[in-house]
Amino acid sequence: MKYRWAGLGDLNAFFGLMLDNVVNLVLLAGILVGVYGFPSDIVYRRMFPGTALGVMFGDLVYTWLAFRLAKKVGRDVTAMPLGLDSPSTIGMAFAVLGPAFQVAQKAGMDTQAAALHAWHVGMAAMVVMGCIKVVTAFFGKTVQRIIPAAGLLGTLGGIGIALLAALQCGELFTEPIVGFAALGVLWYSLVSKIKLPFGFPEVGASALIGTALFYLLYAGGFTHAHLDLHEVAFPMGLPLPTLGFVDGMSEALGTYLPVALPFALLTVVGGINVTESARLAGDDYDTREILLTEAIATLIAGICGGVSQSTPCIGQPAYKAMGGKAAYTLATGLFVGLGGMLGYIPFMAAILPKPALIPILLFVGVDITEQAFHAVPSRHAMAVAFAMLPNLAQMVVIIISQASGALMAAALDPVGTQSATGLPLDFIHTSGAFVMFAHGFILTGMLWGGALAFLMDRRAGAATLTMLVCAGLSLFGVIHSVSPDGGVYLPWHVGSTLPVEWTVGYVIVAATFFLLSHSKEFAQASAEEAESAAEPAAAAK
Repeated sequence: MKYRWAGLGDLNAFFGLMLDNVVNLVLLAGILVGVYGFPSDIVYRRMFPGTALGVMFGDLVYTWLAFRLAKKVGRDVTAMPLGLDSPSTIGMAFAVLGPAFQVAQKAGMDTQAAALHAWHVGMAAMVVMGCIKVVTAFFGKTVQRIIPAAGLLGTLGGIGIALLAALQCGELFTEPIVGFAALGVLWYSLVSKIKLPFGFPEVGASALIGTALFYLLYAGGFTHAHLDLHEVAFPMGLPLPTLGFVDGMSEALGTYLPVALPFALLTVVGGINVTESARLAGDDYDTREILLTEAIATLIAGICGGVSQSTPCIGQPAYKAMGGKAAYTLATGLFVGLGGMLGYIPFMAAILPKPALIPILLFVGVDITEQAFHAVPSRHAMAVAFAMLPNLAQMVVIIISQASGALMAAALDPVGTQSATGLPLDFIHTSGAFVMFAHGFILTGMLWGGALAFLMDRRAGAATLTMLVCAGLSLFGVIHSVSPDGGVYLPWHVGSTLPVEWTVGYVIVAATFFLLSHSKEFAQASAEEAESAAEPAAAAK
């Protein structure tokens, strides 16, 4: 059989997957340059090429896997899509690159040196994530069994609703006419699931209408944006291997491991789920090969300067329904990879208005949150909701840090804080609590959601152990760090009782779970749980 690897459906699939990657890169640049003040040269010439190379490598391998599978099964198949992981792209910007840049500036580095330092830390975090993913690719199913879905999906949903959606609304509605026009298309098509006329790609239509309207308003002087199109260029850069990640490794491991570890695990479990959805749609790919490809793509990107990990994208069945084969992943890999090197993606980042693109991110964020609730047993919904809370705290901390550096510095200072900012002392202490709650927010969400899911399944021992793990991690600052940069420490070197207070709090929760699980009421609840679980099985027989 001759594999018909390209067709008209690949065009729709290409626009969907390509724009997903471009939007992530545009927003990454917008956060780093627009929010934190990174020099654009470092973002475009050093970060973009390596990041895009990871996407190109992964999509080319997935294209080859599609050809191999088609030959094996004797029919047409749809390639697995690979792209930049939206939650960790935004998470890396707000939780690793931006904070590392600010810490370096406070240490006395100038803007250029601080940006280079943050870049090295970001590369190191990528290498760490890649190594974790290579190892867990062989034990992915085990990881999926050990960590309850409520913990993994809850924290992912929290990232979706807090960082991908809610946090972007301010930027979206700086141009409300453009923002609503682009958002309305997605509400009509993707949210309400109504096809557009002529089968036009929904994401492409939203971006096109928003962009066209923005420039019409700009030409008439009705926008708030300031553009200097004479400065728009094609910043070229080659993704050459570099040992820069070695310089950032100690900080990546000491401060940002609680971010890197969960992000890596989330994409591994996500890759397993995506591969399973492709199998159910008729294309049975080897899960380990899919996971190893994304792991190696992340490692290659990190070693070559990339700062955002790649992952198998949700939606292979949707691309299959569009008629996509293998041409769309081949085209996406080449377009994104070459665009990061030749400079036309940075050019797109400069000319595409963010209010026209952010609605796409809003949809992705809310869609991830919806899936978090639907993909777990209904009784675990409350655990998913609690797993989201640390992510909301991180959103508050990001806003605080952008609004007032003085407040961030004062929030964790136990004395003299009121005079430092002129703000009420209660507000400063509350802000400090938010900062500590947010440090290690991804890991905290996974542990909270997991502990509650264990308890809901009447596995009190596992829930107790999870709370004790939280206690140990908070004592050394892996989560709830009292350090302004979120780093780990030895508790007797801190000079504050707060780490001990958080630890004692978790120990009290663990003791509560343990003691009450030996009560008559717990035994009764466990029996009722077992009886209700047995009823569907009996009905099936």
